[in-house]
Amino acid sequence: MRRRENRRFMKAGLTGAAVLGVAVLLGFALFRLDAVIAGIMGFFGILKPFLYGVVIAYILTPMCGKIQGWLESILGIKRQRLCSGLAILISLLFFILVISLLFIIVIPQVVNSVIGLVNILPGQILGLNARIEELVSVDKDLQNIWMNFTSEIVSRLQKFRDTELMPLAQQLLFGTAAYVTALLKILSNLILGIVISVYLMATRKRFAAQARLLLRSVFDKVWADRIEREVLYADEMFNGFFMGKLLDSAIIGVICFIGCSIMGFGSAPLIAVIVGVTNIIPFFGPFIGAFPCILLLLLENPLHSLMFIIFILILQQLDGNVIGPRILGNTTGLSGFWVTFAIIAFGGMWGIAGMIVGVPLFAVIYDVARKLCRKSLKRRGLQNMVAEYDAAFHAPETK
Repeated sequence: MRRRENRRFMKAGLTGAAVLGVAVLLGFALFRLDAVIAGIMGFFGILKPFLYGVVIAYILTPMCGKIQGWLESILGIKRQRLCSGLAILISLLFFILVISLLFIIVIPQVVNSVIGLVNILPGQILGLNARIEELVSVDKDLQNIWMNFTSEIVSRLQKFRDTELMPLAQQLLFGTAAYVTALLKILSNLILGIVISVYLMATRKRFAAQARLLLRSVFDKVWADRIEREVLYADEMFNGFFMGKLLDSAIIGVICFIGCSIMGFGSAPLIAVIVGVTNIIPFFGPFIGAFPCILLLLLENPLHSLMFIIFILILQQLDGNVIGPRILGNTTGLSGFWVTFAIIAFGGMWGIAGMIVGVPLFAVIYDVARKLCRKSLKRRGLQNMVAEYDAAFHAPETK
């Protein structure tokens, strides 16, 4: 009897100590929130090559699996290791080829666009100045206002040249060096990520089996089955969304390139790449990609910018109403309100990456909340509320 009481007191003491320790850690985290966030970001900065490797492996795994199955049907199931190695090699070569093509297309176009802007910008400024002087020449007051304005601008430019130009040049030089260093670091992380993705794809089945063993060892059968179902649902959601979005964006990029080439835009490849890449971002992507293209065309030819605005509006309507629904369907199961909420919320937390992953991630959270809500209602004997909701808003679900 005394032994049982001692055990009970010991458990109560350990529980109290654990609660106190958690409270102290939470208090420290709240009062040192900046340091905690900096430490977390530093930790993820160290793990960036692994994050790149996980993302690359996750994107290439479906392709790798299909290629491996095709090779096994030709070479035989007994050569499974050879087929697996060849499938990984082909998938990585395809990934490197796509990235290389993007750089080959984008970098020369950016250089040509910058050189073109430098060449045409002085002429554009002189032409604009001549038009304004012609307009104000009919009225002496307007002419005086314009002369005062231009003289003020010239004096400010001279003052800027004499006092602030050199410090600004130094800042630009240091900033360029910092950007080059950051780019080299990204490239090194990307190379390490590709190497890590090879190991992940080669041992993906072993990792999946180990995760399943760990899950079954920690949780009982009911909870392990639930967690496994949700993980499979999350994988299906992310995989379907990303693969569909990549295909949709590739089609939009090709159509944009054809349309811009027909309209005679000089930077059609660059515009197509920008529109196609930013189209991966749901809802806001077309606007984010169209804005720099409009500015680029506005400096090149104002009529081209107007033609592009009309073309991109038609193209996005085609994507939103025909191409996107055919490829993606309603894979997320979210309404337009929740899609917008997910993009804004996760985009505010994680930037562009959050805008991309926000929709499928929120779809998984929404599905978990929906299932818990339905289970709670059924446990309380309120199944009729679920049936009434399904009948009012959508067809009954079989899940």
